[in-house]
Amino acid sequence: MQRCNDLDGRGTLSEEALAEFAILFLQTCIDQVTFMQGLAQSDQLRNRILIWAEEETRADRLPQKSGAILEPILFRGELPRGDVAAFLQTSERGARRVTSALLEAKILTSESPRAPLHLAFPARLASRWMPGLFPG
Repeated sequence: MQRCNDLDGRGTLSEEALAEFAILFLQTCIDQVTFMQGLAQSDQLRNRILIWAEEETRADRLPQKSGAILEPILFRGELPRGDVAAFLQTSERGARRVTSALLEAKILTSESPRAPLHLAFPARLASRWMPGLFPG
């Protein structure tokens, strides 16, 4: 190819070709993020998790008020163990009972017995919590 101008290279090594590639790459990234956002349906994730927790509580597979722990973790990303009793409006013993049940069910995870609680997103619940990404 001929030079595009005095400051540019030739063909695919030109600055113009690099700019075209960068635009194509970024458009593809935006397209993929939009696609995955539609599959994940993240705006409904909170509702699906809390409905699941309510159903598990009614079936006596989780203690009462289990959903009350999950909600602040969904908003904050983590919950210090010391705050659990306040969110549940119960005693320390009741808070430990609910926390240990959620840890045993692998709904929550923690790095140590004193570390904050995090949502685990267990694989067995993927199709329930994120049905667009993991169809049942």
